[in-house]
Amino acid sequence: MRQERQIFNLLHNRTRREYLPRMLDDKVCCMIEARKFGLEFWDGDRRTGYGGYVYDGRWAPVAERIINNYALKPDASILDAGCGKGFLLYELKKQLPLSRIAGFDISEYAISQAPATIRDQLDVRKIQAPWSYDDNEFDLVISLNTLHNLRIFDLEKALLEMERVARDKFLVVESYKNEQELFNLQCWALTCECFFTPDEWIWLFKRFSYTGDYEFIFFN
Repeated sequence: MRQERQIFNLLHNRTRREYLPRMLDDKVCCMIEARKFGLEFWDGDRRTGYGGYVYDGRWAPVAERIINNYALKPDASILDAGCGKGFLLYELKKQLPLSRIAGFDISEYAISQAPATIRDQLDVRKIQAPWSYDDNEFDLVISLNTLHNLRIFDLEKALLEMERVARDKFLVVESYKNEQELFNLQCWALTCECFFTPDEWIWLFKRFSYTGDYEFIFFN
């Protein structure tokens, strides 16, 4: 395993969150709807997900940091596992026009809403299912804010596939450092299955033979 990165947190920390009101607003029903990962999760009410996930350029600096951190060449091959609407891949392709990009997500709705210029490079599939890529096919595989939504035995399957298909790996997962952050995470999260501290995550990475980089996001 390599190192903890700071690539995504600047974007994560831009959002203001009201934790207790979310927990008290019929959260169980909102969780059930969110876990369908359909229109309501992406573009419905904020209670059930993003509250409207349209692209506003926010992924540009994240893409730039990924390119710089991994010294990606102009013709790099990049896979996003759990790509959502593909906005990060869209930015990576803009900044590396000669690159090969690919992505997949469980949400058919999200893929249908991806930018038209990259939509044909995205697929609908579960991250815990076997991936249809060759060993070391990509220079980099990324997975942001997806893996914590898996049950632990499915998490192992996904991490093994990440390890298999790329030379470099980078993932982002939700975590907590203290009781307040755990409470905030439990209030806010609609789809999370894995509630682990950083030490627990790192133990799992080693247990599941993941050797890539990682980043934790916290709910302060």
